[in-house]
Amino acid sequence: MARMRVTVAIAAVVAIASSIVAVSARAEPSASINDTARFIAGLQPSPGSPLATYTNDGYWKQYAQSFDSAWEGLERRQLSKIRAMVSRDFNNRQSVLFYLFSGPDFLYADAFFPSADTYVMAGLEPPGQIPDLRKFSRGEIASSLRGLRSSLDSVMSYSFFRTKSMRIDFSRAKLNGTIPVLMTFLARSGKTIYDISLFDLQSDGTLHPVEENIANPTGKGAKIIFSDPNVGKKRTLYYFSTDLSDSGIKTSGFLTFGDKLGHGDAFLKSASYLMHSDNFSTVRDFLLSHSVSLLQDDSGIPVRFFAQGWQLHPYGRYVGPIDLFAGQYQGKLKEVFAKEKSTPIDFSLGYRWRPMESNILLAVKDPSATAFESEPVAAGKKSGVEASGSKPKVEAKADTPSRPRYRRHKQQTVSNPFQIFGYSP
Repeated sequence: MARMRVTVAIAAVVAIASSIVAVSARAEPSASINDTARFIAGLQPSPGSPLATYTNDGYWKQYAQSFDSAWEGLERRQLSKIRAMVSRDFNNRQSVLFYLFSGPDFLYADAFFPSADTYVMAGLEPPGQIPDLRKFSRGEIASSLRGLRSSLDSVMSYSFFRTKSMRIDFSRAKLNGTIPVLMTFLARSGKTIYDISLFDLQSDGTLHPVEENIANPTGKGAKIIFSDPNVGKKRTLYYFSTDLSDSGIKTSGFLTFGDKLGHGDAFLKSASYLMHSDNFSTVRDFLLSHSVSLLQDDSGIPVRFFAQGWQLHPYGRYVGPIDLFAGQYQGKLKEVFAKEKSTPIDFSLGYRWRPMESNILLAVKDPSATAFESEPVAAGKKSGVEASGSKPKVEAKADTPSRPRYRRHKQQTVSNPFQIFGYSP
């Protein structure tokens, strides 16, 4: 009998203790999405946040200090100079920005287009999960922050992500996908994040919460609601993980979604020259028809598509593509930069990341304008890539430089540079 009473007493104590733990777990305040973004960006969360206690740990202090230093350098070299140029030269900005082949690069979308109400970004990289750091051990938090910082090295140093490396980093990390990167850039850019939700894209262009589990989604993504002190009102960022090649985009519903937003500005940077290929003609046509203005480096849409109906404003210096993309040299673009007396820039952008080698072209739609007389392409003319029958079909160009001028670069060109950056059209 005595043993039974002891057993019952122990069971009662265990039950009470378990209920206390359960109540405590339920009562523990969850970290807001904005505090989570600030924490992973190396910024102090709000004083009452459950994440505030982690900021006393040595690993986080070191992480924050390193991030502060890197960000200060980025601000000095790049962002402050871009903002100065934008405020001086870029007027009549639209409420919608289409930034395709972007990956999670909100950093430069915000620098060049700080007043957009709606950002539409797209790439192959998956959105991943909305991070809940309460599920991480301290060791997991420390290693996750190191991995996140490592994945940002290229964009903070050279202004672009390495697509294949990024995909490996995002798939292996506990802070996985593009969402943590977007959160980091939003927080570091002074934004307040109110909500993040995951969605599935359907072929009719509609977005469905992932909880609906729709059949056969054609793409995935995240919707982020945020604001900043300079704009005030809440704004929206859509990130789509979807195939932008002709074989994928025509049935994905992505363009149907984009079409509902009407016209806007467009931004293209470090786009792997994909729209120089017939395999990306659909998304190229969409941008040309939906853009009031289009800002890009030479890796975007070939300049020959802007011959009629556009005013062209070149910035920087066009010295041709890097050796990896040597076959994408544009002689006509060289002429545009010479003829229009390009405005110098004091920052770098895109694959030509060294000072004084970067180029930006601002194309503003004007139906009455003639940028230059387009040259007809000879009937039946095919590029060497297309003629081989085994590589991505690339459109014949009327602005290819003379052979002697380009022989050294041509010898260094890889057989299929598109694969290195994630696409295999």
